Amino acid sequence: MDTIDGMRTFVAVALQQSFTGGAKTLGISTKLASKYIGQLEDKLATQLFNRTTRSVTLTEAGNTYLRHCVPILNQINELESILQENQTNIAGPIRLSAPTGFGSQSVIDALSMFQKTHPRIAIDLHLSDHRVSIIEEGIDLAIRLGELEDSSLIARKLTQMDVVVFASKDYLQKHGTPTHPRELAEHNCLALTIASTPNHWAFEANLQNDSHKFIVPIKGDFKSNSPKALVNMAIKGQGISRAPIYAVAPYIKSGQLEVLFSDYQTEGITLNAIFPPNRHLTTRIRTLIDYFVIYFSQLDYH
Repeated sequence: MDTIDGMRTFVAVALQQSFTGGAKTLGISTKLASKYIGQLEDKLATQLFNRTTRSVTLTEAGNTYLRHCVPILNQINELESILQENQTNIAGPIRLSAPTGFGSQSVIDALSMFQKTHPRIAIDLHLSDHRVSIIEEGIDLAIRLGELEDSSLIARKLTQMDVVVFASKDYLQKHGTPTHPRELAEHNCLALTIASTPNHWAFEANLQNDSHKFIVPIKGDFKSNSPKALVNMAIKGQGISRAPIYAVAPYIKSGQLEVLFSDYQTEGITLNAIFPPNRHLTTRIRTLIDYFVIYFSQLDYH
């Protein structure tokens, strides 16, 4: 076992508090991770973990070793990056996280063009509609929609996009078309659970004599953490929903969905690139962030 491999395995297992979780972040088997830790403990002649059938926790020696391992590995990673980036082309891995719907289409479109320009960069894309812990999961960069909830992270704004209220023509024919947001109380509303206020939708009037902001409480029989799921349910005529424009635009264009309340602006949503403040931003990561800023700012999300 190489000592550096052992240290990397140790840090991964310590952060995940699991041999299986640590092995997964490194892309190795649990058996190999356990082997590396055992060899490392033998080499150091000390026990780094307390192991039970239900948990893996650090010993006092393990805590001390972790505090010293992390900066050493950061320096090694930085040195490797410097050497790689001194080559003609930028090279190396980037672990990227993004929401499932937005990531599987919009981020993929962006990355396909990026990797044609930088073929020696290897992207490891993780898609999830849950807020992934960037530090614990070893993510270099996350693409997120909405406000930054964790103040310990750094956000760089990529673009601003509209959020629209929509329904299918079938639903509107059966239940009537509301002309004012307050009429939503009479309709079945499909809610996005990962929104900051899923049961209350904010609006701002665009009319000459009506320029105030107001909040409308909504209720309905379906909710989801995925904008795509809400769009699909709305297409089937199950209710009125609200989602970022990227998820709705193709179906508005095809006529399957209709935007409501054009005179009442809903709160927009920010697309950000998120990264930890203490993580060294290699040239390849900075290059990808700069590329995302240019790429997404050129798209029409209004």
